[in-house]
Amino acid sequence: MTSTTTSTARTALGVAVIGNGTMGADHVRRIDQVVSGARVAAVADPDEARAKGLAADIDGCTAHADPTAALDAPGVDAVLIASPGPAHEETLLAALDRGLPVLCEKPMTPDSAGALRVLEAEQRHGTRRIQVGYMRRYDAEYAQLRQVLAAGELGRPLMLHCRHRNVSVHSYFTEPMLINDSVAHEFDAARWLLGQEITAVTVLRPAPSRNAAPGIGDPQLVVFETDAGVLVDVEIFATAGFGYQVQAEAVCENGTARIGEAHGLLTNAAGRWGGSIAQDYITRFADAYDREVQAWVDATRRGEVTGPSAWDGYAVAAACEAGVEAQRTGQRVAVNMIDRPAFYS
Repeated sequence: MTSTTTSTARTALGVAVIGNGTMGADHVRRIDQVVSGARVAAVADPDEARAKGLAADIDGCTAHADPTAALDAPGVDAVLIASPGPAHEETLLAALDRGLPVLCEKPMTPDSAGALRVLEAEQRHGTRRIQVGYMRRYDAEYAQLRQVLAAGELGRPLMLHCRHRNVSVHSYFTEPMLINDSVAHEFDAARWLLGQEITAVTVLRPAPSRNAAPGIGDPQLVVFETDAGVLVDVEIFATAGFGYQVQAEAVCENGTARIGEAHGLLTNAAGRWGGSIAQDYITRFADAYDREVQAWVDATRRGEVTGPSAWDGYAVAAACEAGVEAQRTGQRVAVNMIDRPAFYS
C-alpha cells in the first residue's frame, strides 16, 4: 500500500461483518468499494471457506468461523450483523459487552422476548449502541413521503395502502415468513411515516394463487391499526412472478401521496410501452442500503448512534408476533408490548 492508503486504513472505521451470505456479502462489497470512512477488518461465517473467499481480496481483513472471534479481531471498531435472525441476539449481546457499535439487519431478534433482553442489556450499558437495518427509512421516496406527511399540507393521515410483491420464494420459505420477513418492513415503515405505534393486526386471505408455494396461502392482506386510529393495509404477494415491487399510498384528509411506481425510463416500441421492474430487494433498494451504511459509519465515527433503534426492533418483533397469530387464527390480535422506556425517547 502507498503511504496515503496506509494512513486512510488507520483512520477508517474497522467493521466486522458477521454473516457472509447474500446480504452480508453485499455489505462487504459496499463497505470495501462504496462507503467512505470505513474498511472491512474481519468477516465471519459458519462456512469458513466462504468467509475466507470474501476476505482474500481485502487487505488486512481476517476470516473467522466464530462471530466472537471476529469481534475480537485486530482493528475491529464496529460490527455489522447480517447473519440469520436466530443468531442475532448472541452476537448483539457480545458486541454490547465489548462496547462495539452495531448495525444489525432485521429482524433484530426473531421474537419480542429476545428483543426485550437486548433492550435491557443496552440500557444497562448506559448508551445506545444498536441501529437496526430498516433500510426503507433511507430510500429517497420514503423520505419524501415522510416529509410530505410531516408538513401537514395534506391533513391528517387516515389510511396507508401498501403493496409488497416478490418474484418467488426459496424452498425453505414458510407462511409465517410472509409476516416476519416481508410485512416486517411495512410495520417499521408505517411506524416511521406516521410516528405511531401498531396496536392490532388482522390477516385476511383471498383464494390462493395457483403459483403459491406448497403450504403457503399467497397472497394475503394484512390490516393493522395504530394508536392514533390510522388503518394500514398491506398486500403481501410472495410469488407474484413478474418482479419485486414495493409501493405505498397515504390517504389524508386533504389529499393523497403515493410512492413506488418506478416511473424511471419508459420505452415505446412495437406497439407497446413500458420499462423495467426490479427483480429483488438488493436491486430495488441499492441506494437506500448505500445511504444507510454510510449514515451509520458517519455517525459511528462521530461517536453517535442514529437511525432505527433497538426499540424499533422490539416494536416490530411484537407486531410480527401479533401478525403471525392473526395469520394462524384468522382473528384480530392485539399487539402486546411494554411501554416505551425513557431511554429510547
